[in-house]
Amino acid sequence: MRTIVFKGRLVIIGCGSIGQGILPLILRHIEIKPAQITIITACERGRGVAAEYGIEFINKPLTKDDFRDRLTPMLRKGDFLLNLSVDVSSTALVELCRDLGVLYQDTCIEPWAGGYTDSSLSPSLRTNYALREEMLRLRVDGPAPTALTTHGANPGLVSHFVKQALLNIAADTGLGSEIPKDRRGWGELASRLGVKVIHVAERDTQQGSTPKGPDEFVNTWSIDGFVGEGCQPAELGWGTHEKEMPADGRRHEFGGDAAIYLMKPGASQKVRTWTPVEGAFHGYLITHNESISIADYFTVKEEGRVAYRPTVHYAYHPCDAAVLSLHELAGKNWVMPSKQRLMVKELVSGIDELGVLIAGHAKGAYWYGSQLSIAEARELAPHNSATSLQVTATVLAGMIWALENPMMGVVEPDEIDFRRILEIARPYLGPVVGVYTDWTPLDGRGTLFAEDLDTSDPWQFKNVRVI
Repeated sequence: MRTIVFKGRLVIIGCGSIGQGILPLILRHIEIKPAQITIITACERGRGVAAEYGIEFINKPLTKDDFRDRLTPMLRKGDFLLNLSVDVSSTALVELCRDLGVLYQDTCIEPWAGGYTDSSLSPSLRTNYALREEMLRLRVDGPAPTALTTHGANPGLVSHFVKQALLNIAADTGLGSEIPKDRRGWGELASRLGVKVIHVAERDTQQGSTPKGPDEFVNTWSIDGFVGEGCQPAELGWGTHEKEMPADGRRHEFGGDAAIYLMKPGASQKVRTWTPVEGAFHGYLITHNESISIADYFTVKEEGRVAYRPTVHYAYHPCDAAVLSLHELAGKNWVMPSKQRLMVKELVSGIDELGVLIAGHAKGAYWYGSQLSIAEARELAPHNSATSLQVTATVLAGMIWALENPMMGVVEPDEIDFRRILEIARPYLGPVVGVYTDWTPLDGRGTLFAEDLDTSDPWQFKNVRVI
């Protein structure tokens, strides 16, 4: 089952649900000895799993003042830094890795601690859009060590789902099955298909054996990560089919201009979406990097003018215990409760239905993604829930791709070989299905209350947004 040999050192920052879940996959698919691996983290979570595999575990958080002094002696040219942490600047780590000739990968672009909620920064500067622009500025001319950013499940896996889904729709609508050769080709394919919106539509139905208690946040993956991104402004890639800007929508005054943000936290804004098992539901418009990178990647420009771009955003219904936790968090003005509980071993049922809903084309809407259950996740890999395994399988695939392509510089998921990633990750994703639906966000609307809807185009954001 080993896919590639790695003789260097691997430093993993963070050992939460993803850090613990990735260890058995690394040791299963990469020829590496535990003595080559070191974990640096900010708490005791994960020490037992690290000990199980004989991996060094250092509980001492990296800071802005000490990260270079501490990491430099641990890394040599050709080594690998896997960042699965929160509160450690991704751009600072990428700069260090470039200086040292070290490969890098993360699952999201993180600021230093407090960056998501720093009141001295404008809402625009606290967005993933701003964090992404900061990362893209690190690109250099010529070869540089590969730094694969934002490559987990979402962001990450969903970008590869989008490409496969577009090919499926093209084949089913008579446009053929030829794979576009470059970024412009992918944008032109989406435009020819008539794609207006792409929802990263996710419904987590996993349930634990213990109900959520008062003053407690419960989730199936990183609570710090979820709350951090939930407190950022809601943001979305802004498509060319949209007729009007939301009243509380704002454009950024810098960067590529592929996205807008709303003047409210993502965890307080809901949107309408659909998945095959759940059907129609309200999801949270949580800010995510893929909402911007996918919209940017599929942009088609003519003579410097944007001729086509889809609207892209995350629409997330977490597990029911996390919904209750979010409700309590919002009621306490976004102050974190005193207790946190990450559900892994106590999960007793449910699936994480994670995919992309691509809509506006000739066949209506098409959902393509993973329907992984907790039972199957446990059969496939230890120390994982359905949610974490969708992430860790994609982290593994990204690591292998980076080792196979070590001098690509700073790259995003949308820019790498989607077939190679899906080939490695798919055995860990449970059923991967594509389903067409005639559902639209107008279904059942206007029957109880008068609403300001655009019935001429179901896929306008004003129809998708829950007011």
